[in-house]
Amino acid sequence: MIRFENVTKAFKQNEVIKNLSFEIQDGEMVVLVGPSGCGKTTTLKMINKLTSPTSGRILIDDQDIAKLDTVKLRRRIGYVIQKTGLFPHMTVKDNIEIILQIEGIDAAKREHITSEMMRIVGMDPEAYLYRYPSQLSGGQLQRIGVARAFASDPKIVLMDEPFSALDPITRAQLQSELVGLQTRLKKTVVFVTHDMDEAIKIADRICILDGGRIVQYDTPENILKNPANEYISDFVGRKRIWNIPELIRVRDIMLINPVSCTRNTTLSECAELLGANEINALPVTDGENRLIGIVYGADLQKQSDRTGLVGEIMKTEFPTTAPEKNLLEILGFIRERQLDFVPVVDEENRLIGLITSKNLMTVLSQQFVDTEGER
Repeated sequence: MIRFENVTKAFKQNEVIKNLSFEIQDGEMVVLVGPSGCGKTTTLKMINKLTSPTSGRILIDDQDIAKLDTVKLRRRIGYVIQKTGLFPHMTVKDNIEIILQIEGIDAAKREHITSEMMRIVGMDPEAYLYRYPSQLSGGQLQRIGVARAFASDPKIVLMDEPFSALDPITRAQLQSELVGLQTRLKKTVVFVTHDMDEAIKIADRICILDGGRIVQYDTPENILKNPANEYISDFVGRKRIWNIPELIRVRDIMLINPVSCTRNTTLSECAELLGANEINALPVTDGENRLIGIVYGADLQKQSDRTGLVGEIMKTEFPTTAPEKNLLEILGFIRERQLDFVPVVDEENRLIGLITSKNLMTVLSQQFVDTEGER
């Protein structure tokens, strides 16, 4: 775990980091994001002592890094920068193996690790190991930089805007590859970027900085749905959530407190509820709000005698959905089954909401309408 405790950093009289306190858990990918000059790169560099706090403490696994040997600390931390930092006079193989060689790992094991890391970052060892950095593209250079950072099996990897100079296609590929690599290796990654889209795509948690202070530190989903203030809303973009439909949950868009009836509701009363609420089906619940059936308007219309009870015509087999399903999943579910009415139930089968074709249309149209309701 990495922990900042009341960290301040000043250059001469200018405080660029102001009383920073936060924690990064083991195995997390945390992205530091914010405008130029907000302190994100300075924060990153303090973790491996490239710069030191003016006051406060930084701890790794409860050890104050100020008291640790700097060289040994840095050997335990992988580091990737924008221009890779590869040595131009060394081959790809030598660049990746440099820390392994310093650590005294024998040649055969070094070669095995290097070849494996090359494959993990999607590069053929036989084709690239003996090339020089000048013979590689920008995307290939960054892949080698990542391979070198992970090769010594560090617990922590620091990445300072590593993909910012790449073209959009290569950048998107490397972002996806980094997420896959992190899923596989579960390192503690601290990543700096100025690009909110990149942060949302790769982060477990995002730390938004402004003026050397933390404005919000949370998951991408919570930041998009619950921005801490107007600054965050403007910085993130009020409609950015629509670019990531996987983060829009059924619980975010369902109708809450839905109208329902019981098995003892008369068909006449049921018809009135359907008409008054302009719906064509009605959930049937028991005394503890557990969903036990659905009564459909089409079935009700077939009944000439409306004095009967809902329990006599309700369907007891019907599709439902869970509140944690995302927008893409519920849209696919509805399309596949040709539904326009889906009850939302919790783990104990209690009715907590409804998804209808009408409310889906309303929700989806919001991405094309601004906050004042204008087109």
